[in-house]
Amino acid sequence: MSSRWQHKVVEIAYKLFANHTERVQQELDKHGQQGWELVAVVQSNAADSIRLFFKKPA
Repeated sequence: MSSRWQHKVVEIAYKLFANHTERVQQELDKHGQQGWELVAVVQSNAADSIRLFFKKPA
């Protein structure tokens, strides 16, 4: 097993009247198909976006 990792941060901005659940699902599906594993989700302090943190073996 590899002890080195690649990391990726995806920021999803909130938009008025948008379906955020669907957008997050699309990002999770897209990155999962590319081999990325979700490791954390953080909401920004201003609550205007969320950040998805992914990793995969290098």
